[in-house]
Amino acid sequence: MIRIESGMSTARWCEKFDIPERTWRRWQARGRAGGQAKGPWPQPARCSARDLMLKHAAAHLAWGHRKIWALTRHDGHMVSEATVLRILRDEGLFLPESYQRERRQLACVEEGGVR
Repeated sequence: MIRIESGMSTARWCEKFDIPERTWRRWQARGRAGGQAKGPWPQPARCSARDLMLKHAAAHLAWGHRKIWALTRHDGHMVSEATVLRILRDEGLFLPESYQRERRQLACVEEGGVR
């Protein structure tokens, strides 16, 4: 759509965005046929141990993905740390990196002192 409005040829458009023209044609054909450009792919590692990871995460809310990963591995499921992290993020159980910093700042304010 944007390519047509700007009056660019397909070859020039692909060159500008460093996309092989064959890839662009494949994406266009898939889009016209009503399919998705990419994915969804099967996720066997996530599906196999998801319930166990969520059980551990619910039992220990303050624990991070590495401890949940260790518990899952101890229970016999071979998953990576990144898989556990992704599942916790998908479920909204992963605390942001600044979580500890924010807690310390709130505690400092409640005590009346500023560090």
